[in-house]
Amino acid sequence: MGQLADLAGGFGEILTPVNLLWVFIGCLLGTAVGVLPGLGSAMAVALLLPMTFVLDPVAALIMFAGIYFGGLFGDSISGILMNTPGNSTAIASAFEGHRMALNGRAAQALATAAIGAFTGGMIATVLVVFFAPSLAQLATRFGPAEYFALAVFAFVAISSVVSDSAIRGLAALGIGLALAMVGIDQPTGTARFDFGERSLLDGISIIVITVALLAVGEVFHVASRVGRRDERKLVPTKGRPWLSGREFRQATPAWLRGTAFGLPFGVIPAGGAEVPTFLAYGTERRIDRRSADPQFGKGAIQGVAGPEAAGNATAGTAMGALLALGLPTSATAAIMLAAFQQYGMQPGPLLFERSGDIVWALLASLFVAMVVLLILNLPFAPLWAMLLKVPKSYLYAGILVFACLGVYAGTGSTFDLTVMLALGLLGFAMRRYDVPIAPVLIAVILGPLAEYSLRDAMANSGNDASVLVSSGITIGLYILLAAGVGWTIWRKVQERRRVDF
Repeated sequence: MGQLADLAGGFGEILTPVNLLWVFIGCLLGTAVGVLPGLGSAMAVALLLPMTFVLDPVAALIMFAGIYFGGLFGDSISGILMNTPGNSTAIASAFEGHRMALNGRAAQALATAAIGAFTGGMIATVLVVFFAPSLAQLATRFGPAEYFALAVFAFVAISSVVSDSAIRGLAALGIGLALAMVGIDQPTGTARFDFGERSLLDGISIIVITVALLAVGEVFHVASRVGRRDERKLVPTKGRPWLSGREFRQATPAWLRGTAFGLPFGVIPAGGAEVPTFLAYGTERRIDRRSADPQFGKGAIQGVAGPEAAGNATAGTAMGALLALGLPTSATAAIMLAAFQQYGMQPGPLLFERSGDIVWALLASLFVAMVVLLILNLPFAPLWAMLLKVPKSYLYAGILVFACLGVYAGTGSTFDLTVMLALGLLGFAMRRYDVPIAPVLIAVILGPLAEYSLRDAMANSGNDASVLVSSGITIGLYILLAAGVGWTIWRKVQERRRVDF
């Protein structure tokens, strides 16, 4: 029961006026950005990352925790009211949620989404509190070969899952690894890919890369579509922002089933919550078909409840994988890892020992953030929807200005602004040709770890390659990777067959 004592200490750190304010600000900003289509929690964290140098680690990380979950809460609002999900993780819940809105049940759909997100996130966070320290102890058995296997697992799994084309996913992975290799090679002192520019000898800052690819690339993408008519309209919300007893009884099993789908996917590098949300949606649809009065296609409340719980459960256990293993399983988690590294902390097996006070304060802040987000979203979701009326020209111009100010404030270098704009154009091209962003960010974050672990393992074994598969952990990871890739290939083949027929 030592976890409960540690968690109580974390609550003691969090429940101060200043830290509660940072949690509230994070929830507020995360929800506001999540509501806006095309943005999301990853962009919110990326934009705010350079602005937190003046904060102490606890304040910065608990604010990011609020943003992390706040973005997921906000993503569904635009999907339900406008049929334009703020992020891909909210696509599944938008199917039935928007139909509920068109039938005059928008307020109930938003309430279902808010309670589902609260349920999934809260259950996942409880499991993280009890099992993350044990997972961290298990991870102390990891050596260079195991860390290299873990990085390869993340690289291939995310590249194969997040894109319809494995070639595009691997291309994104290659881009990320190339960016990670820019600068001085630490073991040899050799300059790599600096093109004679001294400013590149220290490498490209992760802040510059994330802001450029996520924020600047999205701004350029939206600017390229100016003038196209958008026929989607905001559905007004009316009625009670809570659920009746009958609706609550309908949604409760779906919330629990969705949570069960989402929990394991937070630990698997699958690029985010897209897979579990669609699995939860498909399960609720199959169950509904057996009922006497099927509701899917008419606005089924279960079609909102299941995916919302799954998405937030995935986010919760993804935080556990990040803290205990140092493994980012999504783009947002990768940026959170960069936030830890910004303060000289490396998530992984030793984090609970070296920075236990900060870790338990962060975990306590997740519980507080869930409650704050439920308060912000259950009655006030229609007010958040007003952000959807902000003209895109003003909104994205402001994002670009904020991105430039953030990068310059963080590094004080005009050269970094030039690199940011260049990478922003790369991000625009990737969106134009449907190349996923997540593998780039994962490769940039884990690339140095993979390179260092590979060199260390080979040096310690006299360049014997068999050391890479010499333990049960490495063999297990590679078998799990092969099974995951095989399942992904089978699933995509089945989808193509259904399309053909």
